[in-house]
Amino acid sequence: MTAPESFPIAVPDSALDELRRRLDNARWPAELADSGWDYGTEQAFLRTIVERWRAGYDWRATESELNGWGSQITTAAGQRVHLLHARSGDADAIPLVLVHGWPGSIVEFLDVLPALRERFHAVVVSMPGYGFSGPTTQRGVDVAKVAAAVDDVMSQLGYDRYLAQGGDWGAIVVRHLGEHYAPRVAAIHTNMLFAPFAGDGADAMTGVTEGELAAIVSSADRLADGTAYLQIQSTRPHSLGFGLDDSPLGLAGWILEKFHAWCDIREGMPIRTDRLIDNLMMYWLTGTATSAARLYCEADRAGNSALSEWHGRVDVPTGYAVYPFELLQTPRVWAERRYNLVHHAVQDRGGHFAAFEQPQLFAADVNAYGDKLRELGVF
Repeated sequence: MTAPESFPIAVPDSALDELRRRLDNARWPAELADSGWDYGTEQAFLRTIVERWRAGYDWRATESELNGWGSQITTAAGQRVHLLHARSGDADAIPLVLVHGWPGSIVEFLDVLPALRERFHAVVVSMPGYGFSGPTTQRGVDVAKVAAAVDDVMSQLGYDRYLAQGGDWGAIVVRHLGEHYAPRVAAIHTNMLFAPFAGDGADAMTGVTEGELAAIVSSADRLADGTAYLQIQSTRPHSLGFGLDDSPLGLAGWILEKFHAWCDIREGMPIRTDRLIDNLMMYWLTGTATSAARLYCEADRAGNSALSEWHGRVDVPTGYAVYPFELLQTPRVWAERRYNLVHHAVQDRGGHFAAFEQPQLFAADVNAYGDKLRELGVF
């Protein structure tokens, strides 16, 4: 069996110099008077990010942080996979794999690892096609293949049973793991739970609380004019990718709009600027904007995307953390029909990027779920 090898990240100075040159020489579009975010990324916001990116931001600090968490590389289920392996000081800790989504990366989890490592052997997997796992060069890398790679990574690390956590694409991967990889996948946890209502439409709202209904309506309103990216990346990702992989300004404009739209920004952007840039760097330095976007197309064609019909069920214990500004709001009664729901936590703040936005809340909830699984005898 292949075993993960140490993978010290050491980006050449020439790559950082080239990035700075491109940022210095970026051609900005003409500004539109009185425009904010209603046309897309606000130029004033982007200029602030880019100024920090080109002067003041320190990639080497992030590089050192990533390496400090056990940066490794392997071939898993035929895919190149980069991972962080943060073993707990407790030999009997629960193995936990954390899976990100788009437009995120493994840096989403950097600020939760210190708190999680008390109870878990934490493994952060960069999905095939993303960051230092990519770019992918073959057709057909869909959710099933990503899930197979994640499971193979855990097997290579010697974990016979584990807990899987994910949001966004990670949530879909984790659902697939829970459905198809039990009993190795002993339990799952998600902050974006897919549970389409199955049954008579007249009964759909039975048991749904007023708060859950309001959250569904609010989510629908936010998504009404914000899914053009989904259509593009699900159909012609390469047409977009030429620009994203060539222009750091274009990459930032495309990705940061989603952070503004999907985060809980009631008190301002909850993710600090340098962390937003860390995330951009995971795409830029690795040339993976195109291959990351391609997952939408591959999953759509394979029928295992977020929008694909799903008639399955997850019988392993499931934990669901509900954040008020998450894009997909699933009522508890719907979740209970499709999952073995043993943990349901409603948070008072946070959005789509739960670990990124609210690392303390996220870590506390996952830790509480780990304790619950101990009580149930799962681990």
